[in-house]
Parts: sequence; C-alpha cells; structure tokens
Amino acid sequence: MKKKLTVLLLAFTMIFTMLAFAACGGGSDAEEETAATETEQYGEGYVFKHGFDLDYRPYSYRDDSGEIGGFDVEMAQAVCKLYGWEYEAVPFNWDAKDAELNAGSCDCIWSGFTINGREDDYLWSMPYSDNTQKIMVLKDSGIASLADLAGKKVGVQTATSAYDLLNDEEGQKELADTFASLEVYETYTIAITDLKAGAVDALAIDVTRAQEAMAEDDTLVCLEENLGSEQYGIGFRKDDTELCDKINEALKTLAADGTVDKIAENYPEIKDYLTLKAE
Repeated sequence: MKKKLTVLLLAFTMIFTMLAFAACGGGSDAEEETAATETEQYGEGYVFKHGFDLDYRPYSYRDDSGEIGGFDVEMAQAVCKLYGWEYEAVPFNWDAKDAELNAGSCDCIWSGFTINGREDDYLWSMPYSDNTQKIMVLKDSGIASLADLAGKKVGVQTATSAYDLLNDEEGQKELADTFASLEVYETYTIAITDLKAGAVDALAIDVTRAQEAMAEDDTLVCLEENLGSEQYGIGFRKDDTELCDKINEALKTLAADGTVDKIAENYPEIKDYLTLKAE
C-alpha cells in the first residue's frame, strides 16, 4: 500500500513539475511577444496622429471645406509614406495643443512650433526652420518703427511665441507696456481681418505667416525691425523617445532624397528659412 502511495506521489510531482515548466515557458513566450510588440509599435501600419494648428498657414491649416494642407502637413504625410504608416490629421485651436497632446489625441505638435523658451516642456525633434517675429501694419498706417507702436492697439494670436515674447520681462514686455492694449486672438486669420478693418493698428506675427498675408494683400507691410528670432521643431511627450528618434531619422532621409525641397516649392514663403538640409 505504501509503495503504491509513493508511486502516486512521484507521478503527481512529475505532472506538477511539467505543468510548472510549461507555465514558465508560456510566460517566456508572452514576454518575447510583448517585447516584439514594443519593437514593432512604430512599424508598418502604425497610425500616426499629427497634431497641428488648424489655422496657421503656410505650415498647417484646415480650410472651410475641411481640406487640410501646409508645409508641416505635407512633411508629416511624407514621413508616413516613408515608413508605411497611416496618416491621421488632428487639427485643433492652438491654445488646446497641450491638452490634445497630454490626452493622447495626437502623437506630437508639429505646426510651426517654437522651441525657444519651451526647451524643457517637451521632447524636441531637431530644428527644421528658423523664424523671426515681426510687426505687420497697413502701408498707410504711419507706423514705421517699434517706437511708433506707443499708444497703439496691437494684436497677437494666443499661446504663440509672439504672445509669450510680449509678456516676458526678458523679452519685449517693456515694448508691450507702451501699447494702448494688446488684443489677443484665437487665430491670425481673424487678427489680420481686424487689422485690415482698422480694429487694431498692428500685429505681432511670425514672418512666414506675415509673408503669406502680404502676398495676398499688398496693403500690408512689415516693419524692418524684428521682435525676436527662434527655431521651429516638433514637440513630443517627454517619454516618446523612440518615436522622436524615428521622426528625426525620417527628416534626415527626406532632406537627403530631395523631398523637403520639393515640398518647400509649394510654400515659397518659408524656403529661405528652412534649416533642414541634406548632409
């Protein structure tokens, strides 16, 4: 009887060991599968969600018919084509950009986005374009210099680097304090309309956006003096290093094969400011 019990115990022990080994083996497979999934996360078929300002020509926009366009939009689409990703447009009002990024609604903020002053707020791609902050006025306004803005109503788009510059003690706040008022707009399209209508006397604006507006209306001009200068980059969540690295590699490839220059031909306002060149 004891012998039979011993045999049964041995049998149960062997079965238990085999099951435990199988379970361990299954866990190993699961770990390998997870690792493979992580590696392949940004592989072919990945849905790249491009977050951008819905009204920031020539970098990004969505028109009244719902069509999207702009240099940054075409560049993001070119990256997706290069990697075999699906492109998903996520246009938003500019002041909602952080909420959209933090909520995971988009993978990045790629829309003429200024690095300077925000270096620690995001994980940044390589800079791809220079930019200058200008003051745009009507030709017959009588405003010829920054000093002439004293007592004037000046417009600016909310949450932009121009807005930050005019509110920064180390920037141009001293100048802004001479204005009669600083009028804040949701979009530059509305601000430009108000400038032409005389609702504001001047606009603090990025030079590339100003050049597009001046190309459409020759009554608009920019002062020779600059408010400031900066660089544009793509802003990611701080832990998205793998995605940022892939985008940087794609930018280098697209510069080397001529894609960047080809896209820039559609946007002559920015050609002279691009810093993304073939190595």
